[in-house]
Amino acid sequence: MTIFFNAVRLAFGAIGRNKLRAALTVLGVLIGVWAVVSVVALADGATDKIGGELDSFAANAIYVWPEATQQSGARAKSAGRLTENDGKAITREAVSVAGVGFWLDTPGQVVLGDKNVLTDLIGTNLAYFPIRKWEISKGALWQETDEVLKTKVCVIGETVREKLFGPDGDPIGASIRLAGFPYRIIGLLKPRGASTFGDDQDDRILMPIGSFRARIKHTAPGRVGQFIIGATSADTVDHGVKQITDILRQRHHIADGAPDDFSIHTQAEQREIQSKIFGVLGMLLLGVAAISLLVGGIGVMNIMLVSVAERTREIGIRMSIGAREGDILMQFLIEAVVLSCVGGLAGTVLGVVVTAALGQAFNLPLHAGLNSIALAVGTSAAIGLVFGFLPARRAAKLDPIDALRTE
Repeated sequence: MTIFFNAVRLAFGAIGRNKLRAALTVLGVLIGVWAVVSVVALADGATDKIGGELDSFAANAIYVWPEATQQSGARAKSAGRLTENDGKAITREAVSVAGVGFWLDTPGQVVLGDKNVLTDLIGTNLAYFPIRKWEISKGALWQETDEVLKTKVCVIGETVREKLFGPDGDPIGASIRLAGFPYRIIGLLKPRGASTFGDDQDDRILMPIGSFRARIKHTAPGRVGQFIIGATSADTVDHGVKQITDILRQRHHIADGAPDDFSIHTQAEQREIQSKIFGVLGMLLLGVAAISLLVGGIGVMNIMLVSVAERTREIGIRMSIGAREGDILMQFLIEAVVLSCVGGLAGTVLGVVVTAALGQAFNLPLHAGLNSIALAVGTSAAIGLVFGFLPARRAAKLDPIDALRTE
């Protein structure tokens, strides 16, 4: 233990005699460690943000789309055949399903006085809103009777309100024209901002799907463009998918072995895809940061080789008074590890501070986790050992007589 502490003392003494050189060596490691900490924090923060947005997009969601079928080897003109009755059957028979939201949409013009703006027009049902986690900030949703009677009522998003009524205008009770028909605004949706996919979630108008189908976009009776289904919990999503598949295949009279005329995807699948994408991007960025660490390690090795060359006579004197190869090896290894660890700790602190500042500036959930900090510090120590070993071994293998002859 005494030999170890003596080696530490000698290492710090050598570093103190060459402050500028030591500082430049530390800087190389610092930049590499800072890059690693920042990249890992950015990757984790982006993944958490996207995952949080996906979770806020819908509750345990299952998405069902119609698929074109083939007849006599040729692709059918029909884009599939999901209907409201299919959705009602799923609600009634699938025990793992909490509700089924209907969806039809089209871009359309909305007119108010001399204002004419383009927005998304959507036909849906009341079950859609809790699944999609939409809330009303002012006014109210329509009633079930409005869906049955195809009433000309609607709720609008915040962007539509600003376009039509200005920043402070009250839209509740106002009449707008959609496809030439007067619609009364009964509710205003809480703002949601841009979605994960970049579209403005507040630039839309929603109405009962029957009213949409009768006046905005004519389709076959009861036809639905998509189901957005909420499972009873995250644990029942897979059961819900199987139940939905069985019900739709039975209702659509699909023979055993024949392909489905619909496709099903879940919220978990979307999150997994996003995680894989960000995982690949994170690995690429981490690779770039690792190159910075490699450059820092090469800098440590170069400086240590120079130090050995400059201190050859000192090494010879130590050996002549009884220092062994292991003592010399330990001294130079400790010196390299100290340089690397100081750079690693400084880079970690800088990475934590910069990451926190970026998180505040861009409103992102960025934080340097313990794993990334431990990885950075451990890597910097490993760099000192790996890149310091060759110079330390060269110093330990010097012939004492030749070393003493060095001027």
